[in-house]
Order: sequence, then C-alpha cells, then structure tokens
Amino acid sequence: MSRFQSPSAFFFYGLFAFLILASALARWLIRSGRVKGEMASNLADRIRAWWVMIGVLALIFTLGAGAITLFFALCSMAALREFATITHTRRDDHDGLAIAFYVILPLQYLLVYFAVPVFAALLIPVYCFLLMPVVTVLKGEVQGFLTRVSETQWGLMVCVYCVSHIPAILTLHIPGYRYSAFTLVAWLILVVQASDVLQYVWGKALGRHLLAPRVSPSKTVEGLVGGVLSACALGVALSPFTPFNGWQAGLIALAVTLMGFLGGLIMSAIKRDRGVKDWGTLVQGHGGILDRLDSLVFSAPVFLHLLAWGWL
Repeated sequence: MSRFQSPSAFFFYGLFAFLILASALARWLIRSGRVKGEMASNLADRIRAWWVMIGVLALIFTLGAGAITLFFALCSMAALREFATITHTRRDDHDGLAIAFYVILPLQYLLVYFAVPVFAALLIPVYCFLLMPVVTVLKGEVQGFLTRVSETQWGLMVCVYCVSHIPAILTLHIPGYRYSAFTLVAWLILVVQASDVLQYVWGKALGRHLLAPRVSPSKTVEGLVGGVLSACALGVALSPFTPFNGWQAGLIALAVTLMGFLGGLIMSAIKRDRGVKDWGTLVQGHGGILDRLDSLVFSAPVFLHLLAWGWL
C-alpha cells in the first residue's frame, strides 16, 4: 500500500474536505454579516493557518520518517526559543542555552530517529537534569539560580523531550498490525487537535460554567465535556485503522484528550504567570508553535507508553 493510499493519507483527505467546508462556511458568515470586525478577521486568519499547517503535515507524511523527525525537531527548536524568551535568563545562562539548542535537542532527535529508546528516554530527564545545573553553577552567578535552572529544564522537558515522543511512535513495530506507525501518529494528532477545536466549538455553543477562569477564561465545563466526548467518538470511528478495538480506542482517546486538555491548561498558566497572551506570532491566527503543540506535549508521551505497554 502506497502512502497516498494508506489510512494516514485518507485522514488528511478528510481534513482537507473539512477545511473546504469550513472555508466556505466562514466565507458565508463573513459576507452575510453574521461575523464581522475583529472576530471575522480572526476567523479568516485561523482558517488560513489551518490550511498551511495541515498542508505541511500532509507533505512531510509523504516524505517519510526522516522528514517527520526533522519537522518535529524544528518545531522543538522554535518552541524552545519561545519558551526561553519569557524565562528569567541572564547572560551567564547563554552557555547552558546553547548546549540545550545545539547539542541536546539534535542528539535527542537522532536517538529517536535511530531507535535508541533507552538513551532517548534518559537523556533529558536524567543526564540533562544533572548537566544543566553544573553548566550554570560554574558561571558563578547564584542570584535566581534555582529558578533559572528549573526553567531551562522545564523548557527541555516540554519543548524537546515530550515533543520527541511524536516521531518516536514511528519506531514502534506492533505485532499483527497491518498498517504502518504513520497511521498511529496521524490518529493521535487528529484526535487531540479535534478535541481542541471541538472544545472551542462546544464552549461557544453551550458554555456556561467556567472551568479555570484565572488560567484560561475561554475554557468551560460544557466545552471540555463536549469536545472530549466528540473526539473520543472520532477515535472510536477510526479504530479499524488502529490496533485497538472500539472500547480500547475510546479509552485511549479519552486518556490523550484529557492529557491534552491538562497540557493546554498548564501551558496557559505559565503564560499568565509571565504576562503574555501567546507564546509567539509565528503561526498567524494561532500564536506561536508552542500554542499549537501545548496539547500534544502532554498527550504524546502517554500515547506512546500505552502503545508500548499494551501492544508490543
């Protein structure tokens, strides 16, 4: 089966069909005056951004595992840069940051690509946990030492370690599974991102009870429940393309969507703490790269571990 006929390709065909409908609906809403002003501009920007993001993902999926690994490595670099810009870094921290960007990050993705799971699992949470304070303390600056080191370690864990679990799924070889691991990556991204979008839709349609108003004023209980249940239904509907049966797909979709929600909430709390609305401006209408990855950084490791524990 070629990549253009694989289930992962059909996932993207479905996404493009959905984008065509969404674009037509948005055009009608704006022209009819039902959506106007800043909201209309934001809606148009978001749809254009989704076209670009889905198009890029579709392209790299046709190019293979190397392209996917490189793509997420570049995403990690952009996300780590966004994270570093809002932290309490000093000039004395530049050596540690340089090591993080130009040594640790590429090494992590090389370990993933060449399927060295033990070292890929230990590099950042063990060796970098020990290395980064050493590099920083040797500079002799003790003011804010704990905060500065902790923020760098958090950035590596969130932006590099967790994100690298997405291409790491491609290294799995599940006995008896007739499709490639590309399909599992597509399933994860589709279910988690659908949950994000549907939480927003359900929240706008039915949202009454704010969930965490000081952290994320737009998140509601109704939006969370509606979005997660809708995404779980999507995960179950796509279960024939996975190694899961229906109820397994539903439970795994529930786990990754809840973790995705918690990831988004935690990353929002960090933004509020630092006094910023978005992580960046790279993705027009969507903020920065980390604004797009915030759900996946918490859901990808859980998904990979569930696959490893239950199906290998």
